[in-house]
Amino acid sequence: MDPPTSTKLLLDHLPKGTFFEGLELYQRDGFWYRPRHLEAAIASHSQFEAHDDDVILASAMKTGSTWLKALCFCIMQKKCDVDLKKDEEDLLALQHPAFYVQTLEVQVYTAKPPPDLSGMKSPRLFHTHLPYSALPESIKSSKCKIVYITRNPKDTLVSMWHFFNKLRTPEEGPYPLENTVESFCNGVFHFGPFFDHVLEYWNESLKMPQKILFLKYEELQRNPKEQVKRLASFLGKPFAEEKEAEELIWRCSLERLKNLEVNKNGVDPWVGMPNSSFFRNGVVGGWKNTLTQEMGKRIDEICSMKLEGSGLVLVDHALENGVAQTQ
Repeated sequence: MDPPTSTKLLLDHLPKGTFFEGLELYQRDGFWYRPRHLEAAIASHSQFEAHDDDVILASAMKTGSTWLKALCFCIMQKKCDVDLKKDEEDLLALQHPAFYVQTLEVQVYTAKPPPDLSGMKSPRLFHTHLPYSALPESIKSSKCKIVYITRNPKDTLVSMWHFFNKLRTPEEGPYPLENTVESFCNGVFHFGPFFDHVLEYWNESLKMPQKILFLKYEELQRNPKEQVKRLASFLGKPFAEEKEAEELIWRCSLERLKNLEVNKNGVDPWVGMPNSSFFRNGVVGGWKNTLTQEMGKRIDEICSMKLEGSGLVLVDHALENGVAQTQ
């Protein structure tokens, strides 16, 4: 489907690139977008009115956002009761997490016309892949909270490669890994560059820790109870008992989610990807099984250069040299 005339006129004046052989991207204010995502981002910027009790989950692509959606949905909706045993009462067993936590520029504002959000029950929970600089002004100016999750860039890249390979036929085979590495290093992929995206939220979280909670995927895996309790407290929903946190961690675990029938079958109606493609293996350090040492070294060098002086560490070499951990 061709973009609307107004969007086409805008695209004609923007730098153009491609990702994964044929996926057209356009650069605006330093970041790369698919045309429909850019159109939706512009619409959300003018139309989305944040409430003070909204919660916005934010992330670059393939950094753990599906896991975060499940965790925050359970925390906010109180659907993780210890006595909850029946699958028919378990909302995560009924729908993919993206059904409950919709992405502004992928689901909400790609609908024609966009839905009326004013009647949504509070507190509202949304997700976005938009960089901080592109967020609707009402999100920045209101008292709503933002939870940002990021991940080791090498694991992020490998996860992205596997994800987009789902779009290719068996006859086509996997897209050349070296081409994906090149795109990642140049920042030319959906909502890239990665390091600029991460740094925007990191810097804002340092200025406004009461508004923005900055999470690392690896820390969430390494010490889930501590991090989930931290997340619940930030959201104003602290656990009354230790067993509540333990139950929620189990209910939202990657291993459980990917084995639910709803996630083993079906297709995400917004992006046309199988539900199963959002759940692979979640291994910390799994990039070693895919990237060459040269590829890993190149990404490490870019990471060091980009993050120098920021105080942010995304690559834990001590952890990488140890045993890879899984959920």
